[in-house]
Amino acid sequence: METFESERAPLPRNMIENSMFEEEPDVVDLAKESPSYHIDSDDVTYEPRSSRLLVRGLGENDMDEDEEDYESSARLLGMSFMNRSSSQRSAASSYTCQQPSRSCSTLSTKTTAVGVLILVLVVSMFMVIYFVPSCTFTKKGCQKSNSSMGSIYPISTSGELFPWTDLRLPLSVHPVHYNISLHPDLNSMTFQGNVSIVVKVLHETKNIILHSSDMNIIKVTFEDKEYRFLEYKPWQQIAIKFPEDLKKGQYVLKISYKANLSNSYDGFYNSSYVDTAGTKRVLAATQFEPLAARKAFPCFDEPAFKSTFVVKMTRDAKYISLSNMPKIKTTDLNENGLQEDEFESSVKMSTYLVAFIVAEFSSHSKNVSKTTVSVYAVPDKKDQVHYALETACKLLVFYNRFFEIDYPLSKLDLVAIPDFLAGAMENWGLITFRETTLLVGNQSSPFDKQLVTSVIAHELAHQWFGNLVTMRWWNDLWLNEGFATYMQYMSIENVFSNLDIDIEFLNVRFKALAKDALNSSHPVSAFVSTPEQVEEMFDSVSYEKGASILLMLNATLRDGEFRKGVIEYLQNYNLSNTESKDLWNSLSQVSKQSLNVSEMMNTWTVHKGFPLVTVKRSGTQVTLSQEHFLLNAENGTDDSSLWHIPLTYVNDSCSVLRSCKQVFHLKDKADSLQLPGQVKWLKFNFRSDGFYIVHYDEQGWSDLISALKVDVNVLPSEDKAALINNIFALSRLGKVSFRQVLNLMEYIRNETETAPLTEALSQLGQIYRLLDKRSDLNLASRMTTYIKDHFGSLMESQSYEVETSVSKMTLRSALLETACALKGPNCTTQARHLFDQWLASNKTLQIPSDLMRTVFKVAAQTDEGWSELLDSYKHSIYDTEKRKMLEALASTQDVRKIIWILQKSLDGSEIQNQEFPLVIHTVCRDFAGYLYAWDFMKENWEKITQKFPVGSFAIQSIITSTTSQFSTKTHLTEVQNFFSSLGAKGSQMRIVQEAIETIKQNMRWMEKNLKTLQIWL
Repeated sequence: METFESERAPLPRNMIENSMFEEEPDVVDLAKESPSYHIDSDDVTYEPRSSRLLVRGLGENDMDEDEEDYESSARLLGMSFMNRSSSQRSAASSYTCQQPSRSCSTLSTKTTAVGVLILVLVVSMFMVIYFVPSCTFTKKGCQKSNSSMGSIYPISTSGELFPWTDLRLPLSVHPVHYNISLHPDLNSMTFQGNVSIVVKVLHETKNIILHSSDMNIIKVTFEDKEYRFLEYKPWQQIAIKFPEDLKKGQYVLKISYKANLSNSYDGFYNSSYVDTAGTKRVLAATQFEPLAARKAFPCFDEPAFKSTFVVKMTRDAKYISLSNMPKIKTTDLNENGLQEDEFESSVKMSTYLVAFIVAEFSSHSKNVSKTTVSVYAVPDKKDQVHYALETACKLLVFYNRFFEIDYPLSKLDLVAIPDFLAGAMENWGLITFRETTLLVGNQSSPFDKQLVTSVIAHELAHQWFGNLVTMRWWNDLWLNEGFATYMQYMSIENVFSNLDIDIEFLNVRFKALAKDALNSSHPVSAFVSTPEQVEEMFDSVSYEKGASILLMLNATLRDGEFRKGVIEYLQNYNLSNTESKDLWNSLSQVSKQSLNVSEMMNTWTVHKGFPLVTVKRSGTQVTLSQEHFLLNAENGTDDSSLWHIPLTYVNDSCSVLRSCKQVFHLKDKADSLQLPGQVKWLKFNFRSDGFYIVHYDEQGWSDLISALKVDVNVLPSEDKAALINNIFALSRLGKVSFRQVLNLMEYIRNETETAPLTEALSQLGQIYRLLDKRSDLNLASRMTTYIKDHFGSLMESQSYEVETSVSKMTLRSALLETACALKGPNCTTQARHLFDQWLASNKTLQIPSDLMRTVFKVAAQTDEGWSELLDSYKHSIYDTEKRKMLEALASTQDVRKIIWILQKSLDGSEIQNQEFPLVIHTVCRDFAGYLYAWDFMKENWEKITQKFPVGSFAIQSIITSTTSQFSTKTHLTEVQNFFSSLGAKGSQMRIVQEAIETIKQNMRWMEKNLKTLQIWL
């Protein structure tokens, strides 16, 4: 799945122990206690001498006779005698004399003592008989008790015990095949469903546990016999219990149900749009990743439960239906014009990849590599699908050749959904997209096509990485997303070299480093259990860091070994599930180097964060050391983490060509490198292919800065951008002074390449916004002057005509957007002139796409311009244009307009809900709106989390946008208090910990560097 832009320790487990002699309930209602917590049998203490759990989980193994005796005893004694109230217990254990009665005689102390002793002995023998298993008295003795003895049954909706105690499903029953029949009613926004599941019982069991969420289950039959079912809603599980053990073999489970079409963005959800004639159109689509197939049909909703699927869809005749596989036939049902579409049986796949759509769509198709590729869109936008169709066909050919495994289906549909939260979703054979990530007009520039190409490349890569071979569980999500991200950049570089995708890939690696530098980050392969934890795995660590370490590995291996290992991996695990070690083993098998791939790469997947490599040179002797780069002074540095780092470096004698690169493997805390001769300077991490930051001693930095001042082209653009990125990061860490940062920035006046210039603008822009949000007008003004002084000549030299180079458009967009945001007179004048020309042409003039957002933002600062843009936003059918208009509308400094646009994007009345994260992100960038956005988020948190799942990428974006520019103790306290008030699901979100860390880091940086800024700006 492609996230669309606009992390945490496990939740505490429920540890409950009932003492035989304590006033504790026998059955704990987990729905009331802590429904989101994972309950593991290992977390509950079993103490045979003093206490025992009176209610236990049966797990998947049968009880032997002794265990049955134990359970019977526990129920008879434990639930009656042992858990009586204290008054009842008191009455049963001593003689009492009620005052009104005269027939009660007083006993002597001796008599009382003897009586009590006899009673204790009798009770003790009674307890031994009932509570000590009979096997205790046999020669064989007792077997080790089942671990499930330590589990606690939750309470189902019927009040009965639910026979399973884990968020993960048992492994005793596996699905083999699903027959799914659905009938959505797009008038009532409901649907009816029937699912028939062929299941295979692998271990004898009395229960079948599967997933179901928000459904009204009407009937359950097993082998044509009707059974009752139990439901435990907090875990979205249902259970069918059987009186006798199910023997090994195959059976058929059938479930009939009804449900509402979801009004959020997951499950089987309803969507609507207004066409150019003003008519409201409705449709139904799916988004199942990660945990929402269970909202459309009862299923075993975990990645490892792969199965085949047949889908039948009943619909009105005016609609079409689509699913993963080609349609076999359409049957007229003669019921109010209803028709039923039946689709071929699917390949073996995970439930999250199942998809179906009912809508009024048009399409264009093309046959390539024995596959029919089609692109679908609403009829008004059918002319915007051609670029996507050609791009998909070219990439399909590339991937078939690269992986040496042909795409296995006979059709591949790409569908633009008008209302879709993610960037796209890789459903096998039916990939769904946002309109803005799939559709482009015929006049669109390469600048706009870069985004569409990237998303298509990502989703097509998933057809192999994720669909053909799938991670076993969400802890290894990076195997899907990291690979798809890496392949998207690698494939575009090969097939669409004109899109300059290398600059974008470098930029996302820098962003991943920034996220991974926080203590709230997580390992690439991390423990996840709860739904919120699963949602939080869809972040920059799984995507961009995953891609970055694959780039580093590919750059380390030789002779095409990376590709050979990938092919080996796909062939070995075709239609199966894997873990990280399976990939490393495949790569190790084909590598002819002495390098141990598994050993090296495990250090990058099991540790969170990344290393800081410190370089000290004395003549030809280079001393290297590594430590955890951690932007958290409170917790210190985790010295236990060591990475196997394939260090690359160049020197002044050869520094630009790839053949110049030298490699040294740093495995220990410190090591040394002997150079063959004298050099003027060393630059480590050639072209930033490695996922680490480099710090040089004072002389090392001085030599590099001097070299750049003498010859700005002495290093490749990636290396210059990395030096800028690294020195700003080291400043935040406290390793270098900000004066040294400014010293490096002096060379930038002579820079002309896109990557270093845009990185410098980004870093300085972050500082400017922090100063602006603190209302430090003097320093903010001086920072403005500094930026204009260093970039002003480049800003003034930019053309406002059509440009064809993506690299030049990227640079021009960054320069002019900064210039206009800082109220540069030439920029704002030119932008207003272009906007006026656009209006005069009845909005038909083609504004260069890389300038469009800047032009619209300048225009949106006037009432007239804002109104014109709002009208155009409502009526435009070009989504790339609409998105830029929306960002401009949200950049207004008018408080009333800010509040209006926040409200409308949340309620979805005039701006789609899917755009709310983008709107709040844009509002927060400017001083006028960031506090209003923070207050709006707090006041509407419940509504926001109804629209977007807790932990989801959308929630991560919203929290980051509203908090990342705070740098005062007051705001820190406010953020902490708000999220603490939400309970566990608020304060324990990884993104909340990240937000708090970021604010503290902002505070520390400001405290340390304000004086330097005042002196040197």
